[in-house]
Amino acid sequence: MKKQFHMTREGEQELREELEQLVAQRGPMAERIKLAREFGDLAENAEYSSARQEQEKVEARIAEIEHILQNVEIIKTPKSDSKVQLGSKVTLKNDGKTKEFQVVGTVEADPLNGKISDESPIGRALMGKKEGEDVEIVTPVDTTVYKIADIS
Repeated sequence: MKKQFHMTREGEQELREELEQLVAQRGPMAERIKLAREFGDLAENAEYSSARQEQEKVEARIAEIEHILQNVEIIKTPKSDSKVQLGSKVTLKNDGKTKEFQVVGTVEADPLNGKISDESPIGRALMGKKEGEDVEIVTPVDTTVYKIADIS
């Protein structure tokens, strides 16, 4: 069974752009390997080894992105804002503090920029909740209760 990767349209576009950039690196990278090969004995050629390692890393990332894009399922914009689901933007309040998150799939998660995975502790706690409900978020550091102020 194939794993489906849930992503927003923006996240998919970012991956496609990264793929284009990586594919564009193939030509210059092949040239770098060719030049490094001319330095002599490949067994002791650090420039050649470095270029090959870089090429392997880029090719692995290209393969990973292609796999994700072949199995991507675009998150539809939620039809109703009545409960938290994939793609929802959620505003939480607690003691005057406000936090905003967007619930996305694991591939697209970027907690420092407010995009949390539906499989993360915060994402799991939010999924299916309604506006006005209290949400208990358990993290390794502590447990905090927030009120869902807005879902969009």
